[in-house]
Amino acid sequence: MIGKVVRGTDAGRLLLYLFGPGKANEHVDPRLVAGFGDPVELAPERRRNGCFDLRRLSRLLAQPLAATRGPNYDKPVWHCSVRGAPGDRLLSDEDWAEVAVGIMDRTGLAPKDDEVGVRWVAVRHAADHVHIVATLARQDGCRPRIWNDFYRVREACRDAEQRLGLQATAPADRTAARRTTRGETEQAERRGWAEPPRLTLRREVCAAAATASTEQEFFVRLKEIGVLVRLRFSTKNPGEVTGYAVGKAQHTNADGGVVWYSGGKLAADLTLPKLRHRWNPKIDAEREHPPLRISHAGRDAFHRHARRTARSATEYIRHCAAIDPVRGADAAWAAADVLHVAAQVLGSPELREAAEAFDRAARAPYGRIPDRTRCTPTVFCPPICPRPSAIRQPSRRVRPRRGWLIDSRQVLPPP
Repeated sequence: MIGKVVRGTDAGRLLLYLFGPGKANEHVDPRLVAGFGDPVELAPERRRNGCFDLRRLSRLLAQPLAATRGPNYDKPVWHCSVRGAPGDRLLSDEDWAEVAVGIMDRTGLAPKDDEVGVRWVAVRHAADHVHIVATLARQDGCRPRIWNDFYRVREACRDAEQRLGLQATAPADRTAARRTTRGETEQAERRGWAEPPRLTLRREVCAAAATASTEQEFFVRLKEIGVLVRLRFSTKNPGEVTGYAVGKAQHTNADGGVVWYSGGKLAADLTLPKLRHRWNPKIDAEREHPPLRISHAGRDAFHRHARRTARSATEYIRHCAAIDPVRGADAAWAAADVLHVAAQVLGSPELREAAEAFDRAARAPYGRIPDRTRCTPTVFCPPICPRPSAIRQPSRRVRPRRGWLIDSRQVLPPP
């Protein structure tokens, strides 16, 4: 069960859409299932032509706004759409009402024991989702607190999943990579791209970070594979790089300018401070790499090695799950590095999916840079490259740290 929160300006127009036929006549039997009062009393009446008279309901929702209008209050309508998973059972109106009440209680907009919370209604016009419409003005004349409302909605949805026996979804812990927007997906379809540029750039940046040992080598590798790089410099210390953004030459906006994505917009662990913490500045960045040529036998060996790496990492993560979860995350991060590079070298979508799965398992807590691993584990130490002649040995022994349980820089560089 997933909830999405947006803000608007006119509750009446939103209700007109929710009770209307929809953009493609997809709205079936729209009705109120819950609200700040009895849904039967709040429900709009039908006119002779079959349409709903929404004037009374719109006025009831808008009444508290008269006492709270003011600066920084240009979007006082709170709209939350909640949808169940495709495999979930069909919920009744009572079930959806319970979900809506739980969301309003968890967000603090209308707690169950508070009779002067915001005014709201829940509209159902399809089998698998419900819409919650609220005006951000309490009935005692105060403004409600909406800080981090999305995360409270996520918590309420997870509670409903457990209570109603629905498919479980991941918590909103702010560690997931940014998802592509609807506009990016539709643009990729219109232009005939295989996927949105955000996903392509995320994989290419992950692979470059895995094979680089310094900041300079990282940016060089990005430029070598055709990724545009824009550096951000400090306003206090000229010449000091504080961040970066990447883009594709073919991905431009209406003005013809390149659409840029900062590292943090691609994934939480791709910001420049976290990458700097990950790299070892003592490794020489001026090493020359010969052109990569892989035979059929070499490709088979890479695939076997990737499978062996994933299997070893999985066993080690399970081993550490109860005794040392941090070290288990280290193994997941290291395996993700190896698989990201192997996927780019071999062009394998299967390895790409496996790398993304280990990436999810290795996510660091939001807003924190994890500590280095203090010692090298003895359980998870598979060889890095299937052919000894293809290994680029570092100049000296590298101090183990997070993400380096496998030294992913020893994998052959992408072509």
